[in-house]
Amino acid sequence: MRYIPYVLVSLFLSLSNVAYSDYAHPYQVSFQDPATPVMEGVISLHHDLLFILTIIGIFTGWVLFRATFNFHHTRNPVPSDITHGATIEVVWTVTPSLILMVIAIPSFALIYSMDEVIDPAVTLKVQGFQWYWVYEYSDYADKEGNAINFESYMVAEDDLEEGQLRLLEVDNRVVLPTNTHLRVLVTASDVLHCWAVPSLGVKIDACPGRLNQVSMFIKREGVFYGQCSEICGINHGFMPIVVEAVPVEKYVSWVAAQTECENWLVDKITAIQSLNSSAKK
Repeated sequence: MRYIPYVLVSLFLSLSNVAYSDYAHPYQVSFQDPATPVMEGVISLHHDLLFILTIIGIFTGWVLFRATFNFHHTRNPVPSDITHGATIEVVWTVTPSLILMVIAIPSFALIYSMDEVIDPAVTLKVQGFQWYWVYEYSDYADKEGNAINFESYMVAEDDLEEGQLRLLEVDNRVVLPTNTHLRVLVTASDVLHCWAVPSLGVKIDACPGRLNQVSMFIKREGVFYGQCSEICGINHGFMPIVVEAVPVEKYVSWVAAQTECENWLVDKITAIQSLNSSAKK
C-alpha cells in the first residue's frame, strides 16, 4: 500500500508532462519536451496525424457497428443480392487517396527539413563500440595538434552520485552549444549501433564502414539523455548518451579547457556567433 501514492504521482506527472522532461520517467505516455525545431515538428505532425486517425477510427467503427447491427440475420432475414456498386467503390478509393495526399505534404516537408544541412559551426564525430561511445571534436586541436577525443562509458550503479540517473549517466558528457548549427557524423567500428536522443529528435544508425550525418540546432540549455537504439550485443542496454547543451560562451570555455588554449576564446566566440548570424539570414 505504501507504493500507491508514488504510482499515482508518477501517473499524474506522465499525463501532465511537467517534470523530468529530458529523459523518460515511469508511466510516461507522451513525448519528451522538444529542444530542437526538428523534434517540435515531429511532435506537431504526430498530434495532427493522431487527430486525423481518431476521426477515421471513429467513423470506421461507426460504419462497422451500423452494418453489423442493421444486417444481423434477426433484423434482415433476406440478404441483399447487390454485388457491385460503382459509386461507393469510387468514394472509398478516392477519399483515402485524398487523405494520404493531405498527410504527405507536412510529412515530406518534415523529412526534407531533417535532411537539410546548414553550414555548421561545430562538427561532432561519434563512433560506436561494444559497448561505449567515442566522441571527437575535430574542429579544435591542442598545441600538439591533437583533436579533442574522449570515451564515454555508463556510470556503474555503485558509483552513482545523488541525483544521477541509473543506466543513463555517463562519465564524460557531450558538450554542445545552444543556438548554433551543429553537424554530427556517426559511424561504428564493430557492429551496428544507433545514436538516439529523443529530446533532440535525433536517431541515426552507426554502421561500420559508413559515415552518416545529421544536423541539429539546440534551442535551449539542458541535459538530454538517450541510449543506443540498435540491439548490438549482450550489453546493448548499457551504452547511454548524455548531451549537455550550454551557452556558446561556456562551450568555448570548455573547449579551451580541453585544449589548454586560452588565447583564442574571444575569436572563437565571435566566429561562432557570426556563423549563426549569417545562417539566420
